[in-house]
Amino acid sequence: QMWEEAIALGKELAEQYENEMFDYEQLSELLRKQAQFYENIVKVIRPKPDYFAVGYYGQGFPTFIRNKVFIYRGKEYERREDFEARLLTQFPNAEKMKTTSPPGDDIKNSSGQYIQCFTVKPKLDLPSKFHRPVSEQIVSFYRVNEVQRFEYSRPVRKGEKNPDNEFANMWIERTVYVTAYKLPGILRWFEVKSVFMVEISPLENAIETMQLTNDKINNMVQQHLNDPNLPINPLSMLLNGIVDPAVMGGFANYEKAFFTEKYMHEHPEDHDKIEKLKDLIAWQIPFLAEGIRIHGEKVTEALRPFHERMEACFRQLKDKVEKQYGVRAVLSSLDDRRGSRPRSMVRSFTMPSSSRPLSVASVSSISSDSTPSRPGSDGFVLEPLLPKKMHSRSQDKLDKDDLDKDKKEKKKEKRNSKHQEIFDKEFKSTDISLQQSEAVILSETISPLRPQRPKSQVINVISSERRFSVSPSPPSSQVTPPPITPRTKLSFSIQSNLELNGMSSSDISDVPPPLPLKGSMADYGNLMDSQDLISPTTSPPAHQRVSP
Repeated sequence: QMWEEAIALGKELAEQYENEMFDYEQLSELLRKQAQFYENIVKVIRPKPDYFAVGYYGQGFPTFIRNKVFIYRGKEYERREDFEARLLTQFPNAEKMKTTSPPGDDIKNSSGQYIQCFTVKPKLDLPSKFHRPVSEQIVSFYRVNEVQRFEYSRPVRKGEKNPDNEFANMWIERTVYVTAYKLPGILRWFEVKSVFMVEISPLENAIETMQLTNDKINNMVQQHLNDPNLPINPLSMLLNGIVDPAVMGGFANYEKAFFTEKYMHEHPEDHDKIEKLKDLIAWQIPFLAEGIRIHGEKVTEALRPFHERMEACFRQLKDKVEKQYGVRAVLSSLDDRRGSRPRSMVRSFTMPSSSRPLSVASVSSISSDSTPSRPGSDGFVLEPLLPKKMHSRSQDKLDKDDLDKDKKEKKKEKRNSKHQEIFDKEFKSTDISLQQSEAVILSETISPLRPQRPKSQVINVISSERRFSVSPSPPSSQVTPPPITPRTKLSFSIQSNLELNGMSSSDISDVPPPLPLKGSMADYGNLMDSQDLISPTTSPPAHQRVSP
């Protein structure tokens, strides 16, 4: 279950598969395994093995372990008694020592075998890549793996014994063991290469204890937030042991021992440490509040009286601490876990209006309120709604330039305001507004006199209308000229010597091809039923010629 080590080896293999062997099939399989390893790190709870210090003293042991100390890594859920029994089976004649203090020379030089065994605590050594706070589920691996320093703390009393408060004169004698290599390694045990000892004062011990307690509460709260299915019993025991003064006494013993005028007068150098201890006590209240809130949400009806008593004790504790040491507040866990707005949405709202792309709805609204702002919007899409004089396209361009100069600032302000309004509407109504805008634009291009026809028939009709206009024969009295519509705004002049598509007018047949069969009366619009009215001398347009 050391998935972190497997990921490191997988990255080396991935480099080979991708850049050396070009075996993408193996690479894909390896990356899938790595993804599963990352998921296991976050979701799977791994057991934390214990570490034991074992000393072999006496001349009866082999030379490679004689009078040496080793650090062993125990098996999963292995207790110290089970480990000692397993160790003594290898040396049935050895005698187990009763104390944890280093033995004297008389034992080391004796001819017998003495084994000393006790539990040590690994010292966390986080890698340099964790330069910011990370999840406890990730850090927990490094608390019992890749460790090289181990501590053993033994309480020592100095001075007169105080029956009312044992914390006032309780010192901690801490022994630190440094192994030759990090554990676990190729072996489950390594020799201790250096040992040194430090003394922890009662006040420093109180600070460490409060810090560990706050971390323990915070870690358990985070575990319940990440996994709501965790059992509630460990949280109940932890909270009740801190909140209920009848269980452990809480930090009231620290107040009696260190927050007195006598202690401050005798130890003026500890003023900063006392302030730090007060700060840790004040910070414990918001952690307890979050834990009790989660406990209240998950508690069963059978434990409801227990929870109500714990809440009553916490209210008294909170009033006392906030009155003496101040109020501390942490960010809500829900705020920390709530996802922020997607980066794409943030970018769409923070981009300047000049660099944001115009949507279909915004373009249509801007074009309908003012002069067309795009070169294709003046001739075809909005022409039926904006009747104009029949003049050339160059005159249109001049008129538009004049209007743009007059309304430049006005149109810019309108575009910005409308654009922001459109963006606000788009996030509420999603794509419905866009679909409606497109439908309105399409309906404007359809003439109410006749339905829309395919492009080939449109070309035939335009060419037929052109034959009416250039026919040299006198028109009949029954024939009426076609009405002028915005669609006939474009005018063309056909010259006899004009060459189209590489063919001159002399190559064109004098007899036009027959028109396609009519499906209904609206197929040809203004054309008459009789084709005899069409002059036979009119040349067919170039669009109807079909090259072999």
